[in-house]
Amino acid sequence: MRALFTAVLALHALLHLLGFAKGFGLAPLPQLTLPVSRAAAVGWLAACALLLGAAVSLWAQPRAFWIVGGAGLVLSQVLVCRAWADARFGTALNVVVLLAVAHGFLSQGPWSFRATYDREVAAALARRAPQATVTEADLAPLPPPVQRYLRLVGVVGRPRVQSMRLRLHGAFRGGPAEAWMPIEVDQVSFFDRRTRLFHIRASRAGVPLEALHRMIGPTATFTVKLASLLPVTDARGPEMDRTEAVTFLDDMALLAPATLLSPALTWEPVDDRTARVTYAEEGQTVRAELSFDAEGRLSGFTSDDRAMASPDGKRFRFVRWSTPWRDYRAYGPFRLGSRGEAVWHAPEGAFEYARFELDRVEYNISG
Repeated sequence: MRALFTAVLALHALLHLLGFAKGFGLAPLPQLTLPVSRAAAVGWLAACALLLGAAVSLWAQPRAFWIVGGAGLVLSQVLVCRAWADARFGTALNVVVLLAVAHGFLSQGPWSFRATYDREVAAALARRAPQATVTEADLAPLPPPVQRYLRLVGVVGRPRVQSMRLRLHGAFRGGPAEAWMPIEVDQVSFFDRRTRLFHIRASRAGVPLEALHRMIGPTATFTVKLASLLPVTDARGPEMDRTEAVTFLDDMALLAPATLLSPALTWEPVDDRTARVTYAEEGQTVRAELSFDAEGRLSGFTSDDRAMASPDGKRFRFVRWSTPWRDYRAYGPFRLGSRGEAVWHAPEGAFEYARFELDRVEYNISG
């Protein structure tokens, strides 16, 4: 869809060169019956440049598209109105550009989910504290499989983790009968004061969807908009707060293993490949079971404290939830699982509703 729109936008931009050529006498163009002054010709050239710039920004700098495209749209339509007899059909293409610019403003403008995400990240980055180095002595109180896991991923001798930024891609579906939607995810988490910001871009049948998970302290929300305009999900309340606490714990275990040394965690050994953990922070307590493979890698996380929300986010029911994780590889100095799923184990049957692949991750971020 984006490629098709880019082609249409580029063609629309190039048609403006007819006005420039007419004004400077570069071609006779008898089909243009109205005279074009040199000042107007420069305007047609400028509109062409702005619309081509918008086409490029759609790929190179999407957050600037609505600004560049909006400027090109306004100039183009002013020129079309001044040469209505010759250029009136350009209005139809400008309507298409208007819809794209409007979506760009809603998805990337100052009141968008993306802008909210960026503001919250910037505010959290203002909090910074020194990170002590993880030592073998720090691992001693942990169950044996957790100790092996932390050694394997490489946290010993590295700074403790205060913050994390990552990029994921994958697929999502709302139920077993629904089609998979491709998704792209940006996430930033802070562990000094519990903060998780999770921005999702997706599309269904060519229509864009945007979602924002937001947890700061004890409070969490999950909101989804169709085409960055129409709200379709607004999940919040005690069940949502508890659910995101479980997700935060899952992230700690799978994506930021050094945080498993947190004093907010209490461990219960089970056997050589299993351990249970209780996470108590911000007035909430949730529990999970961690499973490890024969090599010592964390292979699964299971909890009964996470709630499945209805499509509109108004109703919740607590259902067993698991995140199998695999394919460990290097991310900088650490070895982390690169692929995983999220699975609901409902009484009517288990179903996998999300698939993720970890593209990149960085810790103790500064900007």
